[in-house]
Amino acid sequence: MSMTLQLDAINVLRRTPASDVKKLGWRGVVKTVQREGKVLVTNHDAPEAVILSPQEYESIKLALEQAAARTEPSLDALREKFDARLAALQAPDAADLLRSVMQGPAKLDGKVRAGDTF
Repeated sequence: MSMTLQLDAINVLRRTPASDVKKLGWRGVVKTVQREGKVLVTNHDAPEAVILSPQEYESIKLALEQAAARTEPSLDALREKFDARLAALQAPDAADLLRSVMQGPAKLDGKVRAGDTF
């Protein structure tokens, strides 16, 4: 996540100055968090902390777990592809095969695609 996107997400939160936290006490902050789900505590208008309700925290945690679950199979497939290509490069005849491919004329037939193998 880019820093700009993070700051934009923070800027839309309900703000509570640290002085209000001191004035209203913890109960006042908790009431705001219960009402809003989350609150940004600022000090001289600079973000200092984000306080989340348990529900908001669980929601964020679940979203992160779901994103990780979607990403993991893609990473596994990419790892397998990389490992197969690396194994081919480490084969005893890999250098000879590469030399023979490089010495011959290119056989592209007008169908060049990234990631294709010979």
